[in-house]
Amino acid sequence: MTTSTAQDSTVDGEARRAAQRWLAAFEAALSAGDPSGAALLFEPEGVCRDLAALTWNLRTFEGRDALSGMLAHACRHAKPHGFHLTDEPSEAAGVIEAWLRFETETATCVGHLRIRGTKAWTFLAAVDQLKGHEEAIGSRRQSGAEHGARTNRTNWADRRRAASQAMGTSEQPYVLVIGGGQAGLSLAARLKQLGVSVLVIDKRPRPGDTWRSRYASLCLHDPVWYDHMPYMEFPRNWPVFTPKDKMGDFLEAYADFMEIDYWGNTVARSARYDEQRKEWTVQVEREGRNVELRPSQLVFATGLSGFPNTPRYPGADEFLGDQHHSSAHAGPEAWRGKKAVVIGSNNSAHDICAALWEEGAQVTMVQRSSTLVIRSETLFDLFVKDLYSEEALSKGITVERADLVQASLPYRVLAEMSKPLVEMAKERDAEFYRRLAATGFKLDFGVDGSGLWMKYMRRGSGYYIDVGASELIIDGRIGLKQGQVERIKPRSVVMDDGTELEADLIVYATGYGPMSQLSAQILPAEMVERVGRVWGLGSDTPKDPGPWEGEARNMWRPTQQEGLWFHGGNLYQCRFFSKILALQLKARMEGLVTPVYGLQQVHHKH
Repeated sequence: MTTSTAQDSTVDGEARRAAQRWLAAFEAALSAGDPSGAALLFEPEGVCRDLAALTWNLRTFEGRDALSGMLAHACRHAKPHGFHLTDEPSEAAGVIEAWLRFETETATCVGHLRIRGTKAWTFLAAVDQLKGHEEAIGSRRQSGAEHGARTNRTNWADRRRAASQAMGTSEQPYVLVIGGGQAGLSLAARLKQLGVSVLVIDKRPRPGDTWRSRYASLCLHDPVWYDHMPYMEFPRNWPVFTPKDKMGDFLEAYADFMEIDYWGNTVARSARYDEQRKEWTVQVEREGRNVELRPSQLVFATGLSGFPNTPRYPGADEFLGDQHHSSAHAGPEAWRGKKAVVIGSNNSAHDICAALWEEGAQVTMVQRSSTLVIRSETLFDLFVKDLYSEEALSKGITVERADLVQASLPYRVLAEMSKPLVEMAKERDAEFYRRLAATGFKLDFGVDGSGLWMKYMRRGSGYYIDVGASELIIDGRIGLKQGQVERIKPRSVVMDDGTELEADLIVYATGYGPMSQLSAQILPAEMVERVGRVWGLGSDTPKDPGPWEGEARNMWRPTQQEGLWFHGGNLYQCRFFSKILALQLKARMEGLVTPVYGLQQVHHKH
């Protein structure tokens, strides 16, 4: 036991010294204005992922040439210095991992380093706080009380009411957020703690209604530990998989507790940017009344999807039953004993099919293309548990640390690291996949075998986290039909092989258009064209054409239009990236110099 402990101590000491040597050499090269020398400290294909720390942008730099160019900019503007370890480095499988902190001219930053041999493999640099403008949390939180005797005292509720009434009328928000789901609310909460005036508008009456309006059986397919909101985690007795109405209630309470100014029943009609005044003119309709808002910064937080994709099949107008997109599916209650056809094989399609079967409908799923399926338990055990679980918490892995670990993996590296985990999932659930494939169900695991997360980031459709519907397909309780729909008849769906599927109900679980569809309704056409695509990595896959960006296009970072931003994603992404975006907005409000390096280039064919 003593020998083993001594050996472990020696290994830890060697890892610490290796990390310290690398950081010292890196800082020395930067201090000497030698970006090429700093880049040589990386492997030839080494990667730096910068989250607004070195470039005031979200960019991933791959290879020494790209690194050298970025570091030259950082030396001139950010002037990073004070690199030091914050935790004891670890070593496994020949890779040393180390957590660190450093400073720039305007910010304190967090970093993560992976070393193989003597060279850096990956390096994460993420802005954490702006100097002199830190978040009002922890020891910097507000007092809440005004001790001492005074006349004309107002209490907290009075001040809050007055501020809310002034917002958008006598006072203009610095930031206007369009969209009041988890994206808009998470960003607004971050901005409030930074002292930035922000207004959230949404066409729905209440925060959380975006969840309440979905089909009745919907639950989050991600576990609770992955889904916390900024500053306010779910209670310890919260369900592992949150029902959609419970999520809506939580978001409404969140907006209240975070004191977010939220205008419901409000629709943005148009937005124009004044280059001289550096502000927007946004025309909104609030409860039937026209209002003009003049924010400095405009954020679209309308979700990753645009309008519902509802295919127009020949004969659809003659259908005598009910047909609607999955976004308009209220639930299965009215369809007991009826025949339903669900066109599509994504998460929504599976959930709706299962709910219809449970209610006593005869339901058939139409699978038009292959689908990535992973069992919920397998997803949790192989991909989530090590970072987001009670077990991870017991080891001291906080949500904040888990988010940074995930962020420390550039997408190209993440894709390669995911492939062996996907193979493990396939081996673990081989019998499940064999039985599912035997029904004729077409499976895939991503175009390159990298699995669910990369498919999601590439705008790939057709995936399902199995929470039970696959077994219903396997045993035939949910019917399955492969192929393309050729036409709709008054009481049936006709397939391209001539098969007719009788139907009283048709649900189009056929996905959505891109996020940019919604902003295109509000922004000038030339601005939409100049900004370009939103979401996707440029992976040159069917729904994500190249060139490679390495980060989600136009998300959480400056765009080709000053003052225009996009924010969204799953709950993890909204939680984590809301901070990175909020700090960029705060810096601009305070007039800090924010020289952006490497704005996304414009590529057409959105």
